[in-house]
Amino acid sequence: MSGRLRAVWPPVLIALIFLSAWQLLVVVQDIKPFLLPSPSLILGNFFGDFTLMFNAAIYTGTTAILGLMFGTAVGLVLALAAQRFGVVNKLITPLAAGLAAVPIIALTPILNNMFNITSRTPKVIITMIIVFFPVFVNVTRGLIQVQPVQLELMRSMNARPRTVLRQLRIPNAIPFFFTALKIAAPLSVIAALVSEYFGGPQQGLGSRIASSAANTAYGRAWAYVVASIITGLIFYLIVLAVERWAAPWTGRARSA
Repeated sequence: MSGRLRAVWPPVLIALIFLSAWQLLVVVQDIKPFLLPSPSLILGNFFGDFTLMFNAAIYTGTTAILGLMFGTAVGLVLALAAQRFGVVNKLITPLAAGLAAVPIIALTPILNNMFNITSRTPKVIITMIIVFFPVFVNVTRGLIQVQPVQLELMRSMNARPRTVLRQLRIPNAIPFFFTALKIAAPLSVIAALVSEYFGGPQQGLGSRIASSAANTAYGRAWAYVVASIITGLIFYLIVLAVERWAAPWTGRARSA
């Protein structure tokens, strides 16, 4: 327990110092809320409208989860194909890089026109695209970059490609997979949130931030930003917990 406390208290202390300095700056300089609301105003709106914050986080989180699931599934399938067939790797990798470079703000209106603007589908597709790239790149690397000695040993035993994949490549790719998820999970929340700025239902965090700012409720807008940060952190912590449960040796390898 003492070790965990030593790991937790430094960031907590830094956060408290930062928030205190922020509050002091706003009060002393008399900064208006439309420029920079105080932490006390933001937290007051957050806890005062907690039910609205929670419901908006659930809506955006659901979109993020769907995009994360589909993007991860597509990334895994194509990573397996890229490992097995070199031509697939050479073909998909530049296409994936180009797809990842497409700005969300440019793609979202196009997808909204293709689908019903009130549908969740465009937002899920945007999130899936953002998630796909880190999963594909990291898992492909984990499947390909195995130890040459281990690979030669498997080949000397006349192991079939399927056996090599199951007993060598997939175990080697597991740390890469969780690294990709720890990147993709918070990104899925960001992608879902940004895609909500461009129309559609008003239940999500992104649309609530935009509408609050448009109505000059800046404290409430920042409170929704806090809810977005918490949602992204929850996604990251869930992935971290799953990694420690499913692949505890990855943590021991990093600490060794």
